[in-house]
Amino acid sequence: MPETDRPPRLRSLDALRGFDMLWIVGLAAFFRHLAEATGSAPLVAWAQQLEHVPWEGLRAYDLIFPLFMFLSGVAIPWSLGARRDRGVSRAKLAAGILRRVALLVVLGLVYNGLFELRLDTLRVASVLGQIGMAYGIAALAWVMIPATKGRIAVMAGLFVAVAILQLWVPVPGHGAGVLTPEGIVNGWIDRHLLPGKLYGGSFDPEGILCFVSAAVLPLAGAFAGERLRRSPQSHFRNAARLAAAGVLAILAGWGCQALGYPPIKAAWTGTFNLYAGGISLLLLAGFHLAVDLPRPNWSFPLQVVGMNPLTIYLLARIVPFPEIATFFSGGAARLTGDFGPAVIDLTTLLIEWLLLWFLYRKRLFLRV
Repeated sequence: MPETDRPPRLRSLDALRGFDMLWIVGLAAFFRHLAEATGSAPLVAWAQQLEHVPWEGLRAYDLIFPLFMFLSGVAIPWSLGARRDRGVSRAKLAAGILRRVALLVVLGLVYNGLFELRLDTLRVASVLGQIGMAYGIAALAWVMIPATKGRIAVMAGLFVAVAILQLWVPVPGHGAGVLTPEGIVNGWIDRHLLPGKLYGGSFDPEGILCFVSAAVLPLAGAFAGERLRRSPQSHFRNAARLAAAGVLAILAGWGCQALGYPPIKAAWTGTFNLYAGGISLLLLAGFHLAVDLPRPNWSFPLQVVGMNPLTIYLLARIVPFPEIATFFSGGAARLTGDFGPAVIDLTTLLIEWLLLWFLYRKRLFLRV
């Protein structure tokens, strides 16, 4: 696509996506090792937030994946909207969406070890696959349903349908509303319909019902993205509306939890969607004010990561970045004693960022 034909970029979107990815590729490990080295109570408490909750509840690390999915929805009006405005038909837009979904599912299989050729133990569900499927649902709804009320109906319908399945549909041998790994309806569906290995044994956190429920987040993100695209200069008004929507979603999540419908990321409950969506809206509001206002572009280092998230996600799986970091800073790590692992983490992050910066300078981006 010629540079002049590319849609304008939302800097806060790239920056927040980069901030999100950094926790996956090394920043979380750095703070865990720093907490171990110092024993500082605040750092230890934060390190606990950088571990997934075993089942029910919510920690900061549980928000990384849903935030990325929300941001994939924010991008929908900016990418698909620009193509639509140039006269691209709905059929062509839908075909492109389906190609992207298929490619992400395949890349998810590759990430899970497809090339090991052990199809009997291959995990079919994946993070990339769930991103692709949830994005596909949201993007097709955005393309095919022009009316805002229709899109809201789709989002609400998905929320209600998943809640009904999880709370009121009886699971053989367990009954209805048994929200445990063995008793929840997600697991029953995965065990009967999802081929291959299940990550959780009796269920898969990226299983069939999970990606259906998770589609609520990119749908919500699309509403936020459309708001920002329609009035890109109304920074304070945009941020206020995003923040207000975020607070309302969090309050709704609290209400659902109080009624006995807990937040469970591994099962992607509706309550989890409300909390994750609300916090994502608050973060986007903050980044919109901090990044999109006319001022020096302080967030450029984050944007470098956020413009190539799929690249670093896959390379972190393929390339032994910690071993490369040890080659360069192993001596310094040894001399710093207990802080050695944190030094390796920082070096790993620097190497990853320099690689992404090189790709940015060459205008090389892995996009699907």
